This record gives sequence, C-alpha cells and structure tokens, in this order.
Amino acid sequence: MDQIPETIAELVDLLKAYNSAYRQGAPIVSDDEYDTLVEKLRAMAPEHPFLHTVEVEQFADRRQVRHPVPMLSIEKAYNREQLERFVTRVQKEAQALGLGSVEYRLTPKLDGLAGRDDGTIFATRGNGETGYEISSAFAKGVVPIGGRGQGVGEIVAVKSYFDENMAEFFEHPRNMVVGIITSDTLNENAKRALDDGMVHFLPYNQVKSITVDGNQLVESYRLLAEALLAEVDYPTDGVVAEVTDDRLKEQLGATAHHYRWQIAIKSKGETAATTVTDIQWQVGRTGNITPVMIVDPVPLSGATIRRVTAHHAGNIRNLNIGPGTRIEIIRSGEVIPKLEAVLEAHGEIHLPDTCPSCDNPLVWQNDFLKCTNLDCQAQIEQRISHWFRILGNADWFGIKTIRRIVESGYRSLEAVYALTEQDFLDMQFGPVQSKNLAEAITISRTRPVEDWRFLAAFGISNLGTGDSRKLLAHVAINDILSLTEQRIEQIKGFGKITSQAIDADLKRLGPLISHMLDLGFNLRRTPLASEVADTDSPVAGKGIVFTGKMTKMSREDMQAEARGLGARVQTAVSGKTDYLVCGAKVGAKKMEKAAKLGVKVLSEAEYRTLLDKF
Repeated sequence: MDQIPETIAELVDLLKAYNSAYRQGAPIVSDDEYDTLVEKLRAMAPEHPFLHTVEVEQFADRRQVRHPVPMLSIEKAYNREQLERFVTRVQKEAQALGLGSVEYRLTPKLDGLAGRDDGTIFATRGNGETGYEISSAFAKGVVPIGGRGQGVGEIVAVKSYFDENMAEFFEHPRNMVVGIITSDTLNENAKRALDDGMVHFLPYNQVKSITVDGNQLVESYRLLAEALLAEVDYPTDGVVAEVTDDRLKEQLGATAHHYRWQIAIKSKGETAATTVTDIQWQVGRTGNITPVMIVDPVPLSGATIRRVTAHHAGNIRNLNIGPGTRIEIIRSGEVIPKLEAVLEAHGEIHLPDTCPSCDNPLVWQNDFLKCTNLDCQAQIEQRISHWFRILGNADWFGIKTIRRIVESGYRSLEAVYALTEQDFLDMQFGPVQSKNLAEAITISRTRPVEDWRFLAAFGISNLGTGDSRKLLAHVAINDILSLTEQRIEQIKGFGKITSQAIDADLKRLGPLISHMLDLGFNLRRTPLASEVADTDSPVAGKGIVFTGKMTKMSREDMQAEARGLGARVQTAVSGKTDYLVCGAKVGAKKMEKAAKLGVKVLSEAEYRTLLDKF
C-alpha cells in the first residue's frame, strides 16, 4: 500500500477501492490493514456515512432480491477494552428489561462470501437490504451443509483441502469462492474443488458454538476463541459473540451498519516493518517459480527474520515490489513469516523470463510463473527431496546432498536406490558420510513406514498424505496401479477432475511405482474400510493423539495399531480428540490444552489396559 491518505475524502475513496477489490475476490490489502484504515477514518470523522452503512457488494448480470431481514455488517473489537464496552452496553439494556445474566453464543467468524438461502432463493448480502440471486452456485457444485433453506451463512472452501490442493493456484480460499459465484465459465482448478465437494454453503446455525456469560467472555475470550477455532476446517477471521435472548436482541436493535447485539472479536499476529534488499527465485517440485524476499534483518516473535515468502510472482508484479520496497510482515502462531502489506513501493521490478535452473522459458498459470520442463534439475532435486521428507524414515538426504547426487548424473529415484557406498565415495563424499548415505538407503527400505506415506512421497497430483490414506482405505497399495479413473471417483471425497488427475499421474509414474514396490519396502498396510467397519474395539471412531516417549511400542507402531482398530489418529489435540495417550516427557502445553478441551488423558499403561478389554 502507498502512504495513507491525509484527507477524509482520499481515505474514503481508498477504502471504497479496497472494499470493491475484496468483494470481487481480489483483495489488494489484508483484512487487518483495511480495518486499520477504517479505524483511522473513525478517529478523523466518526459520523462519516461510510462508517454507518454496509460496504456495497456488486455482482454484474445477477437478479437483485430484497432480504426479508437486513444482512448487516458486524461491529469489531480488537482488544479487551472494546469488548468490555460491548458487554457493558448489553448488560445495561438487559437490566432495563429485568434480565439477569446475559448469555452469549460464540461462533467462528467465517471468512467467505455471505449469503442467505430460504430453500428457493439463494442470495448474496449485497448492500444489506438487497442482494444478488446466486442459486446457480448449487448447480455448480456448492454443497449446502444441513440441506437447503437453513438461512444465513457463508460460502467457504474446506481449508485443509485448499491448503493441500489449491494454494498454488489461488492466493486465498475467498478468491476461489468469489470466482465460482461470479463466473459463468469456471476455472479448471475451481471446478476440481467443486467436483471434490470441498466448497460449502455453511449456515451459521450449523457452525460449532460455545455459550458463555459476559464475565467469561471478557476474561477468557482468547482461550475460548483458540479452542473454538481449533475445531473448524474453514478459513476464519476471528470469532463472533452474539446475544442469545431474542427479547434482548430486539431491545438492542441495529444501526444502519451493524446489529448492536453481536460483535466480531479479532486478533492480529505479531507484525514488523522491514525493507526488501533482493528477490530470489526458487523452483518447486511442480515447476512453480516462487519469489523469496531477502529483507533487512528484523526481530519478530523471538526470531530474527531475513527471508520472507511473497507466495507467487503475481504479488511481485501486482504490488510493485522491488529492492528498497518497505513491507510489513506477519508471523502468526510462530510460523514462517509472510508478506502482510506493502507500505511503500520502490525499485525496479524484475520478473524472470526463463527458469533460474534449466533456462527454459516460463509460462504464466494464474498468478504463478511455471517451468514446464520435467527434466529441470531443480525440479528433480525437489522431487527427490520430497520423497525422503514425506517417507520420513531415513536421515542424511538434505537438499545439498541431493544436489550433488543429481549433478553427478543420478537423476531419478531408481538411480538413487541403486547407489552403493563406493558410488558415494566417487562423488567426493567423505568415507563416513558415504557409509551413512548407503546405510540410509537400506534403512529407508527396511524400516517400517506407512503405505500412505510411501504413496504420497511420489508427489502424485492431488494425493497428499491425507488423501493417500483415504485412497488406501479402499484399495491395497499393491493394487494401486490397477485403479481406474471411474473407480477413484466412486470413493467418497474424490471428484471427477481430481480422479482424472490422479489417474493420469498413476499412469505416468507407473513404472517408477512398480520399481519401488519391487524393492520390497517394509510397508505398514492401511486397514481397508471394509475391515475397519467390522471392528468393535474400544477406540473405534475415537480421535487419539499419542505423545511423549513410549516404552512398549514406538509411537509410529501405536498409531498404526490404533488405525487398524478403527481410531482416528491425530497429530494435535483439538475439540475432536477423545484421548491423549502420554508416554514420558510430555509437554505442559499439550496437557493444558487437553484439560481445557475436556480430552481424557491416558498413560501408556492405561491405554494398554483399555485395549486389553477388547
């Protein structure tokens, strides 16, 4: 973003432009930056009409319909003081009605496209009074959760699916959702998400909720929000607290902008400002050329940040990011820092025309620059790195080691798995490292590993670890190459386009998969769904997290055993966890979270006793 306008008129014009871009699914700035500008306008002109009307949403060539009840915006609170003011105001009105304690329903604030479905008409929010008829969304494949006619909600994509399958094509799930609603001709990737049943209309009455009183809301809103959001697999932007008593809602009423009986509680990850000094381009496993911004070192969330992802080349092009550009970065939840906003654009923009690895011409696919040369050395390195990283049962194969192996002419997994200790010595690795690398190859074949990891490690389109496990619950790993597109599509969760892509990659990678299977990897088999359905164990259908150092079996063996008994093995404690099974040296945070969510904690011995009853 350029410098913030100083006049009210300029600020309003900027907010209108930003809002228009957001409503069209192509946001120019983050939600937090937009909200900051709104608060600046509120400080400059608290009575300005822009602050007291619903942000306008427009969809060309769509029939307008009037809402029976206005669909308004939501007042926002960013800190305890603002939340206390809301609760105090509500309590004052409750006392006037002779009510005692006020109950609040706390729900996730979904970050999608708001709509209202009465069973016949499905309409967007529009200007709050009238919206746009979009019932064609259901014909396209949007899934109405709970069925039609459930009232007001949001069109959203399943977040875990988007992150694994769509993130390289769309910057945010909302961009994809808006494109689906506004376009007559669907993007092929958006169509795949629809075919896979991963775009939903989620009515607010179907959303997970927590009911609390005013004191709990103010004192524990952060913990409550964390617990609630941990259970939601949709994009969210905070939580919403609303009064449950209908009489009190009527008493509180609404402004032209928002209902006075609800408030959105939002938080922002830690941010910092820094300057871009250079942009480096990295080649990914699938050929995407990703920009990494080298920045002036800046402390953030306990780390010194020197590199920041810009996600895709479209950001560099559209936001005019060159050396000297001042940017704001964010690090939420201690994860990799990312670009939050451009504060002041500077420098010349240099986008590569050719692949930095193989020098082949690049092509644009949406906002991504892509190298389509499958023999590109960087892509080969990344594919081999992906194999060992996902397989996860052998060390020593870091990217520098893999680069030397590939540069020495061993450009495939078949070639790598034929290497001997002498071959590594010939590549100028030291005697100890050569021995370790040769042993690591043997260990990766002989040490037990889940078959779904083995399958996911090939990098097959649309088959990450989760979907590989889902697929292998219906077909054994040794029969995987006999699968047809039609058979894949019959499995719940795999749509037509996804099935086509998986089928094509299975055919392309068939010789490699056969070769690797013939090497005799020690694969832990995924129980077939038909077998699990017949299981009547104490953990069947239960969500289980294993943590700490176990004594009787390894954690991996316990996870495999639990899956065979029909359990849902998880890696992190959430509201969907039933048991936390603890070995030695368990972290306090995991125990605290389990206690807070009411998850039953079992020792390793208690867990074995539970299974012994079976």
